[in-house]
Amino acid sequence: MPMQLATENGKIDVADQVIAVIAGSAAMDCYGLVGMASRKGLKDGIAELLGRENLSRGVEVRREGELMHLDLYVIVSYGVKISEVAHNIQSKVKYVLEEVVGLKVDFVNIFVQGVRVIN
Repeated sequence: MPMQLATENGKIDVADQVIAVIAGSAAMDCYGLVGMASRKGLKDGIAELLGRENLSRGVEVRREGELMHLDLYVIVSYGVKISEVAHNIQSKVKYVLEEVVGLKVDFVNIFVQGVRVIN
């Protein structure tokens, strides 16, 4: 069910997949993030790193009335402080969705699925 925004010129429907792509793209701009991980969890103990074309697969969008709840499944870079990376992702995603799209975001939950060494 798409999110509806009402303007003086009419209604705008924004699909959940569009919200997921915008959230995933915003997260990818954050330092320390290697990429998005599959929501399906681990395969043989290793998180599946998604490419840029599959960003929405690492984001789950839920609605509680007018508020949005997002779950982002991520893989972080080795050697970074995970709590800082997660906080930066939460701030960036919330800012982009609220300021750019006009949605009200209540929660941005981060699930770290893995750590990768980047050369």
